[in-house]
Amino acid sequence: MMEGSAGLKHKHLEFTLAAVSELSSSSVSSSSSYTPVIARFSADGGVAELRFRQGSEFIDGFNVDLGTAQLFKLGPVKSLCVSESSETNKERPYSWGVTIEFRNEEESRDFHSAFEQWKEEDVVQGTHLPNGAISASKSKFDNKIEPSSAKMYFHYYGQLLHQQNMLQDYVRTGTYYAAVIENRADFTGHVVVDVGAGSGILSLFAAQAGAKHVYAVEASEMAEYARKLIAGNPTLGQRITVIKGKIEEVELPEKADILISEPMGTLLVNERMLESYIIARDRFLVPNGKMFPSIGRIHMAPFSDEYLFVEIANKALFWQQQNYYGVDLTPLYGSAFQGYFSQPVVDAFDPRLLVSPPMCHVIDFTEVKEEDLYEIDIPLKFTASVGTRVHGLACWFDVLFNGSTVQRWLTTAPGAPTTHWYQIRCVLSQPIYVMAGQEITGRLHMIAHNAQSYTIYLTLSAKMWGPGAEQGGILQTSSCKLDLKEPYYRMSQPQPYTLAQDQQPHQLLQAQDIPIHAEDLEEPELLQQPSENSGAQLQ
Repeated sequence: MMEGSAGLKHKHLEFTLAAVSELSSSSVSSSSSYTPVIARFSADGGVAELRFRQGSEFIDGFNVDLGTAQLFKLGPVKSLCVSESSETNKERPYSWGVTIEFRNEEESRDFHSAFEQWKEEDVVQGTHLPNGAISASKSKFDNKIEPSSAKMYFHYYGQLLHQQNMLQDYVRTGTYYAAVIENRADFTGHVVVDVGAGSGILSLFAAQAGAKHVYAVEASEMAEYARKLIAGNPTLGQRITVIKGKIEEVELPEKADILISEPMGTLLVNERMLESYIIARDRFLVPNGKMFPSIGRIHMAPFSDEYLFVEIANKALFWQQQNYYGVDLTPLYGSAFQGYFSQPVVDAFDPRLLVSPPMCHVIDFTEVKEEDLYEIDIPLKFTASVGTRVHGLACWFDVLFNGSTVQRWLTTAPGAPTTHWYQIRCVLSQPIYVMAGQEITGRLHMIAHNAQSYTIYLTLSAKMWGPGAEQGGILQTSSCKLDLKEPYYRMSQPQPYTLAQDQQPHQLLQAQDIPIHAEDLEEPELLQQPSENSGAQLQ
């Protein structure tokens, strides 16, 4: 049950809960009680707070100041809200908390969304910032990202050598250039905001396409290099303003007709810059304004790669030594083995390793909420094309530039020209065996963390096969937990694939010879449903 509107401070917002309890105590109330507990967001005294009441009486001591509170998800319908202690002992600033149980997952999501909205409004309420100025209070970015991670991130992108690496990815840079120049109608005479401008190259492309003015927003030290580059191209640069700061913090003198950005990381979502792109949309884009890119798709398919599996497993053999300078290392073997399998593998792989046609998960950047990217849950379902050992899940992504004149896709698919994103594979420490035609089910569950990345939980199962299969049931299941922040970069290593006895060398296709069907990628119905032709397939 919800009342009022989050966003209007003179109103309030209420949720009926299944249960609420102070940390380390028993529940105050549950849904079985005659009087349910209501969680109420309000700002009656000018300060945003969360309070809990039973009937008409508020529960004493359960006041939460949203300015200092944090909300953590413990499960689908359970969360923990911690609040800064009012006591003088600041060594434990979050020493008080309540656990909140919701009646269903939808109400949990709504509550989390409302919490963030009210918290954000509490931070910015009453502040007036001049154009280009930065808020002194903590931004949304700072609230959710660990300072050390942010420092390393901005240091990395502040170096010219890393910008050069991206500029020399000609698939990436060339596709952006073509998407902008072929869609001049979207840029000519319009205001553009470049989100995370880096060297300023996309801003210069937008100016080439006739933009009225471009605001290049860049938080790292690269902003100074961008100013230099733009000043060195004066015919374009006179229509570009570089603003140093985070998109969550800066203010701009006008709204944008079009946003342009390169917010994609490995597996599309790594580095969590997509969230900044969505925040830029909500803060600066006019209604029905355009986004370049506008849609992203994560493609997934099970794969079989005995070489890769053995390579990873063998790394842990060091820890099987029983006499390493007189020390038995074997107690750590199991931990080391699991540690190596917790690293997603980044490389360019042969698409013939795929065991089934791929499926895809669509993220519409024009519609998605920032909170939707905190947790991404993808049910998996494939039909095996061959009988083999499945070693894990292969993933890649593409993005759509939905221009008025030309629609253009940037793809990182296996078999397509390789980009600096390569592809990514999540490898199971326990492979599963499948037969041709057998159904593979599972789940790819990604949870964002404050080091600007995701924890990945992958499960793959082989469904029952043969007589009695219509009753359902699972034959084998294998799961793994991986940290997208800590991948194994394998792309520089040779990958030996031996020929089958009946296979001639000329039958091995070079990567660029494996077709990616452009006409399939451009079909609008692909945005609603996965296609068997939307990525490289088993040959």
